[in-house]
Amino acid sequence: MLCGGVRAAVYCSTNILSFPRLRSSSSSSPSPFKFFYFPSTTRLYAAQSQPSIKMSAGNPPEFIEHIVLFKVKPDIDPSKATAVVNNLSSLASLDSVLHLTAGPVLRSRSSSLTFTHMLHSRYASKSDLDAYSAHPDHVAVVTNYVKPIVDDIMAVDWVASGAGAVNIPPGSAMRVTFLKLKEGSGEDEKNEVLGVIGGIKEKFPGIEQLSFGENFSPGRAKGFSIASVAVLNGVNELEGFDAEPEAANKQKDLVRDKLDGVVVLDYVVPPPQTASL
Repeated sequence: MLCGGVRAAVYCSTNILSFPRLRSSSSSSPSPFKFFYFPSTTRLYAAQSQPSIKMSAGNPPEFIEHIVLFKVKPDIDPSKATAVVNNLSSLASLDSVLHLTAGPVLRSRSSSLTFTHMLHSRYASKSDLDAYSAHPDHVAVVTNYVKPIVDDIMAVDWVASGAGAVNIPPGSAMRVTFLKLKEGSGEDEKNEVLGVIGGIKEKFPGIEQLSFGENFSPGRAKGFSIASVAVLNGVNELEGFDAEPEAANKQKDLVRDKLDGVVVLDYVVPPPQTASL
């Protein structure tokens, strides 16, 4: 099953976790926190330029975020990879789906876990996500197209509260971050990390939409318990997150000793008709 249920508490005060580019493969393997980057604080902004995310009365007060990361086999025929994305994208027509996009990862910024492609979808409720997961069309795509060509899959869901528009325009850039708390961490450690994330919201007006929360169903999350996604107008705005290392380091130090792993990647929403791996 491609989509697993992972519920999360999400805070209206939002943040992005970002990482500078990884070193080349010839460099020694860095610590999981070598590239841990908390840009300074920023508010959640409505869209201001094209492409933009527009707030409207039709946007629900909350919805389910679902992200699936794939690692496609390196020797796979490109036509099979294209078929996966095309068939995943076709699932946007299912009644339970509010928004769905699938395509290649722009950049993987993590050293321990790397993925090549991503699916991001949104639902009005957890029951709608469950309906999507069980739908015969979804099951057929996973069985006939996805499973034969992937080496690894990771999935996380959470509830986005007050995040704004459901649909994300093509060309928008996304930064996705998953965090793994150290073994034995309790509510205090979890809330402290979430609090740091929630306070980082003042410096990046380029953020169009941002949500984060706690993973509530860890079946395929590989132990990662906190997730966030930030949406920007495009790649140029995304690159701006890496230009504030001094401010980032101050925030990083607040949570470094509470984390045991990070996964960060960048993704650009493709045009619906031309999405391909």
